Amino acid sequence: MSSSASAKRTTINTIAQYIRAVVNIILSLYATRFVLAALGQDDYGIYSVVAYAVSMLGFVTNALLVTTQRYISYYHGTGNTEYVKLVFKNSVFLHVVFGIVLILILYVLKEKMIIDWLVIDPSREQAAMYVYGMVLIMLLLSILSAPFKAAFIARENIVYISIVEICDGILKFVIATSLQHATVDKLQLYAGLMVLIQLLNFFAYSIFSVAKYSECQIKIDRKDISKQCLGKLCNFAGWSLYSMGCIVGRNQGLHIVFNNFFGTILNSAYGIAMQVSGSIQFFSQAILNAMNPQIMKAEGAACREKMLELSEQASKYALLLLSMFAIPLVIEMPAILEFWLKDNVPNNTLLFCRMILIASMCDQLTIGLGSANQAIGRIRNYSLVINTIKVTTIPITCILLSLDYYLEVVMCFYVAIELICAMARLPFLKYTAGLSITHFVKNVFLPVLFPIVALVLIGLASVNYLDISYRFIYTIVVSIIIDIIVIWYFTFGKTEREFVTQMVRNKINKK
Repeated sequence: MSSSASAKRTTINTIAQYIRAVVNIILSLYATRFVLAALGQDDYGIYSVVAYAVSMLGFVTNALLVTTQRYISYYHGTGNTEYVKLVFKNSVFLHVVFGIVLILILYVLKEKMIIDWLVIDPSREQAAMYVYGMVLIMLLLSILSAPFKAAFIARENIVYISIVEICDGILKFVIATSLQHATVDKLQLYAGLMVLIQLLNFFAYSIFSVAKYSECQIKIDRKDISKQCLGKLCNFAGWSLYSMGCIVGRNQGLHIVFNNFFGTILNSAYGIAMQVSGSIQFFSQAILNAMNPQIMKAEGAACREKMLELSEQASKYALLLLSMFAIPLVIEMPAILEFWLKDNVPNNTLLFCRMILIASMCDQLTIGLGSANQAIGRIRNYSLVINTIKVTTIPITCILLSLDYYLEVVMCFYVAIELICAMARLPFLKYTAGLSITHFVKNVFLPVLFPIVALVLIGLASVNYLDISYRFIYTIVVSIIIDIIVIWYFTFGKTEREFVTQMVRNKINKK
């Protein structure tokens, strides 16, 4: 695929994900209100706590999906189509075995979790048991869908995935609006319908991928199971699982630490901040999802220089997209929280929101190098060196709070650790992939500096010199417009401007 074709595919895939994200966020916000009204606070709380307890294992599915996508993309890059088929078959086998074992373990723990670990009204324990069973089925279907979804990502068919996920959001919205008219147990009905949607998703991925892609044949003979291939998949998946587990463990561990030191009110503030951060992460994640398959294929084709170039571009674009929204939010966060939560803003919510968003931007500085490391397959040492650093946030937070340091100091260390992780990727990739740190600084850090400074200055000027109603809307809109202009003239090179111009001309000519 030519560079212009790759750039066009990246643009299309990124736009598709933005449309999907915006549609689903709007539908989800409204659906939550209808479901809460239909179920009531108690039953909605039961569904939420049971689903959350199991969905914490969702990072397991993500680790398996990343593994399958990496190897399919890599061997597509080598041109070894037969090995791509072998990878897919062994991946399906691994997902089936792992999914069944995991579900059996969780099923055995059902009564202990519902009765002993979760606080649920005894009169609704049976309903909670039913919901738990339905959530397990959804988890299994999600695991089984992963290799088929990975095939779409490897083939860079993000548009189809976006369509499926938009349909998923629409169906959930329809169920939410219809639930209040049900005459049976609404909690159990809702859980059963969620399983039905997950089943439809599984068929949407599996049937279409089998029909469209030659490697996605699910007929598996004993001779197709390769110990060597399974070993590669398990090793990569295991260390991917460790990496994602470090991040999940850090985030959930801080919940526990804050709860022990300050109680549930601070948990509310931290939870709101994580929700805010998660809501805008898709702006940068979209470009990474679109570019990751190209990074893997370039390495598979033995084009290390191109792979590193794509990784640099992924870091630059991800940081630009996230900062475009995050910086105005950080500056206008007091007004946004007041508008959003009215008089119910928990103490320290502002601090958490600002510092976690800043930490997220620090992570994006070199985020593309994480994809580069996946491409070259040096996953073990990267996981141990880079992601273990993130977990140190928990003991450092405990020590600081035990010594009666202010939360501001704790969160500064949180940001500092995230920055250390981001910077540690540079020498690591220099050693493992031959990355030129000077080249990375010149092509990523320097180009993004001017837009970031411009965003900060615009935001501060708006806050200090404007006194109008809903000023935060003006600040965000003006910041984004000016930032786009700055990026166009001071960040984009000649090739990038020519590509965007040509894309716009093509769209106009088609009309």
